[in-house]
Amino acid sequence: CLSKEFSSTSSTTTVGTVTSRVTRNGNAIMEKDSLNHEDIAGDRGMVDDIFDETYREKEGPKPPVRYVWRNIILMSLLHLGAIFGLILIPSAKIQTLAWAVLCFLVSALGITAGSHRLWSHRSYKATLPLRIFLTIANSIAFQNDIYEWVRDHRVHHKFSETDADPHNAMRGFFFSHIGWLLVRKHPDVIEKGQKLDLSDIKADKVVMFQRRYYKPSVVLLCFTLPTVVPWYFWDESIIISFFIPAILRYTIGLNATWLVNSAAHMFGNRPYDQNINPRENPLVSLGALGEGFHNYHHTFPYDYSTSEFGWRFNLTTAFIDLMCLLGLASDRKKVSKEVILARKMRTGDGSHKSG
Repeated sequence: CLSKEFSSTSSTTTVGTVTSRVTRNGNAIMEKDSLNHEDIAGDRGMVDDIFDETYREKEGPKPPVRYVWRNIILMSLLHLGAIFGLILIPSAKIQTLAWAVLCFLVSALGITAGSHRLWSHRSYKATLPLRIFLTIANSIAFQNDIYEWVRDHRVHHKFSETDADPHNAMRGFFFSHIGWLLVRKHPDVIEKGQKLDLSDIKADKVVMFQRRYYKPSVVLLCFTLPTVVPWYFWDESIIISFFIPAILRYTIGLNATWLVNSAAHMFGNRPYDQNINPRENPLVSLGALGEGFHNYHHTFPYDYSTSEFGWRFNLTTAFIDLMCLLGLASDRKKVSKEVILARKMRTGDGSHKSG
């Protein structure tokens, strides 16, 4: 099981040059240290998850907010249904609760190990059986198909905390958490998303198959399957089967992911780069299976673990390592400890000294 470590020494399998630059966006000045783009491109074949320091927000008034009432109504009903699901928990069988937890874990891996670490950042390689499993898990999660998820996430990294960021945290907690799904996208988000190189995603037949049949896959895997299993196999009430393993589980999964966009961009320390908003948030990591080490992730987006601490609060890393052990994954990309330490000393907020 291969693992590729990026260090400050050059070789055929490592990324060499570390450069420092200053970026200016409007009135904000951000000092950014990054690995040389050509080195990264040569090794990973992509740079679309690396911050673009040339982007400038357009001057003048912002475009008017346009509400998407269908989404507002559906999200309101979904969360009301989740509250009803919470009320039903004491009446549910233990098997049903265990099934709901299993559905949550599988669906979360479809996002964290799948659309995020594998497809968005290409931080490791997966065999066809693993890609099929992660695609099924991704449909259980129902957070847009993999192609759209990757497009929005790469835009988020490339234009983080700007008008071109789909869930720009500079617009407040509510917007970055759920509000961005309730309004029309800023024109810059659409414009920059259309210019991304998504040829690697289009070339993946598993991803494009899911995109073609996404709606029926969601009906079957996100709602029907979680509901039918407890009702059929252990005679659970159909109401409880629907509102706990399907509705409540789905709503918790959504909010766990959204907290990475909101809380992990606002609350926590910044030991790797104090000049960017993303933070280290262990509580978010617990709920999102390891995705809360966000200051690290935005500093080193190509690291398959999204953290320097391995399995700590990071079930997704443990899953990928297990898949690697089973021969279903390979080529995990990891940043060397010397590069991490150098970055902490250079741009961190100093919190690593006490952490």
